[in-house]
Amino acid sequence: MDFRLSEEQAAFQDSVRRFAETHLATGALDRAHDERFPWDVAKLMAENGLFGIMLPEEDGGQGGTLFDAVLAMEQIAYVCPRSADVLQAGNFGAFRTFAEYATPGQKERFFGPLLRGETIAAVGMTEPDAGSALTDLKTSCTKDGNGWRLNGGKVFTSNTEDANVFVVYCRFGPGVNGIGSVIVERGMDGFRLGQPSRYMNGETWCALYFDNVFIPAENLLLGEGGFRKQIAGFNVERCGNTTRALALGEYCFRQAKAHAETRRQFGKPLSEFQGLQWKFAEMRVALDAAQLLLYRATLSGSGGLPDAQQIAMAKYACNQAGWMAANESLQVMGGTGYSQDLLIEYCVRKTRGWMIAGGSLEMMKNRIAEGVFGRSFPQRSSK
Repeated sequence: MDFRLSEEQAAFQDSVRRFAETHLATGALDRAHDERFPWDVAKLMAENGLFGIMLPEEDGGQGGTLFDAVLAMEQIAYVCPRSADVLQAGNFGAFRTFAEYATPGQKERFFGPLLRGETIAAVGMTEPDAGSALTDLKTSCTKDGNGWRLNGGKVFTSNTEDANVFVVYCRFGPGVNGIGSVIVERGMDGFRLGQPSRYMNGETWCALYFDNVFIPAENLLLGEGGFRKQIAGFNVERCGNTTRALALGEYCFRQAKAHAETRRQFGKPLSEFQGLQWKFAEMRVALDAAQLLLYRATLSGSGGLPDAQQIAMAKYACNQAGWMAANESLQVMGGTGYSQDLLIEYCVRKTRGWMIAGGSLEMMKNRIAEGVFGRSFPQRSSK
């Protein structure tokens, strides 16, 4: 097998790297510790064709592939970890769900501001009693004339304070086949945000509350029977999560390597101590192996959507490798790594969160086991 990038892929990778080094290297630390979404970075990325990488050109995108988006994510994260979240918002998550399932009218209404970096979309999935057991969600959508009435609430939705558009998973009827999604816009009557809560990594989120919100027919994204399509699209979201986790681990590895080559103790560089050499050997193997699984996953499946089994394996491996590399790099750098004067401790906090978000490691292992044995293993207790 040929593991080399094509000339076109290598050229794209180089162009994104140059963009990141030119525009994002300066200010990377400040961005990581700023609570505000970096809209200046979003608009800059949009102007340079880094939003909508996977979208067809007729929809205003770049006509690229999921693999192209992953290559871009890596190069951005290697230079400015916080800016990788911006690229995520402009290519993965809710954006990708829109691209896959939105009607022409919905694309016309929402794609322009999203592609210009003027707004972002968020996904409302998790509920207090429906996290990993997502099909237990209770947020309901009942028919009302030419539209629907939405009632319920969501928690742990990223970008809630900045998003103007929300893709909300809801229940139209009983069972898995009764689940679909609607588009909720900020300012709709009956829709409000709760008080901000803060994650360990410094990001904030707000609970979403829907009190008899009227959803017009043109805001229906996927009706009954749409759940499996939504999850297929969500595997692209997982790909973004996976790439960021791995890339932040690589970022920390490179910082720690430079530190070990220059920092001296007991009269010699840290790199001369076998105990630390073994840490770097273990990190290098874990990062490289995980990257191969990630690349394989992005090239699997059909229609630009990765195979569920492959992305579960990649997410599990990349989350683990990214966290391990970030945490071990902090240990190598000691007080310097633990200080907020550098981005190592920030990457430790970020990578730890991705072991939960987008499907916990435990759920990924369940999915992998199903692929191994070729059958499902229901987690729900028998009634």
